[in-house]
Amino acid sequence: MDGTSGRALMFTGIVEAVGRVQAKPAEAHPVLWIDGGKVAASLKPGDSLAVNGCCLTVTQMEKTSLRFDTLEETLRRTNLGRLENGDPVNLERPISVGSRMDGHFVTGHVDGQLRLVEIRNRGQEHELWIERPKEWDAAIVPKGSIALDGISLTTGITKADRFSVWITPFTWQATNLSARRTGALLNMEIDILARYVAAQLGKPLSESL
Repeated sequence: MDGTSGRALMFTGIVEAVGRVQAKPAEAHPVLWIDGGKVAASLKPGDSLAVNGCCLTVTQMEKTSLRFDTLEETLRRTNLGRLENGDPVNLERPISVGSRMDGHFVTGHVDGQLRLVEIRNRGQEHELWIERPKEWDAAIVPKGSIALDGISLTTGITKADRFSVWITPFTWQATNLSARRTGALLNMEIDILARYVAAQLGKPLSESL
């Protein structure tokens, strides 16, 4: 969902760092500033970065502070328009040729937002239950891949109205999930392979998104 670069990029859903919102976008001034921390050192204006799974272009830098110009469509379809100053956001740079593929293919084009309906503590692990809207049920299947806030995850149990994902202690601490609460809206990108399969079957998912 990069409205400024127009480039075809790919991510893996493996979060590299958690940044902090310094200035949230507003209708009158749709600019997002994030403290990119260690990730900022390898970036320059014009580079792309996935922010909560949404591919954006760095338009300005001031030390570790990164500026992104956002579009109305981006703020409407993703949770970037709901950010508040100080909020943690997941960051990932695009993969380069020859990189290892540790997650799954993520394009950075957010399909929509899903609500976190329950968090269950399972010892050191966490079981999250996410809403499963009917229009997306064909793309959210047991043991399938899904990106939530830019995190590559495997779906667990699927029910008519919800599905589960299991979060390891490392992922819980290394992403923004530990700061999420019930009711939060997570950016969702369906598996690109599921999208192609649906198109081959004559049921393109884009018609229902």
